[in-house]
Amino acid sequence: MVISGIFPEMILEGETMPNARKTPLDTFRSRQKRHGIVRVEVQVRKEDAALVRSIARALGDPEREAEARSLLKARFAVPRATGLKALLASAPLEGIDLDRPRDLGRAIDL
Repeated sequence: MVISGIFPEMILEGETMPNARKTPLDTFRSRQKRHGIVRVEVQVRKEDAALVRSIARALGDPEREAEARSLLKARFAVPRATGLKALLASAPLEGIDLDRPRDLGRAIDL
């Protein structure tokens, strides 16, 4: 049954009101988010699944997280992109001749 008139977009037949209450899963995920925890899903080979789980457990363990994080960053971290100015400042310039002879162009008769 469609209500016509003032609210034609309202359809009563077969539709239910949305559930305004949060599910326990929504509550859990919002609490995790407040604590800085995000959900990550990865796909790996079957033989690597245990390894990935153990890495996740080590990162979540307060006793092992600092060591695990430093090992992983040392091996797999992508260096942060820096600007051109920082790149030039860090470049080794010893032994490079940066002086160029002044070039005034070719001689032209006007």
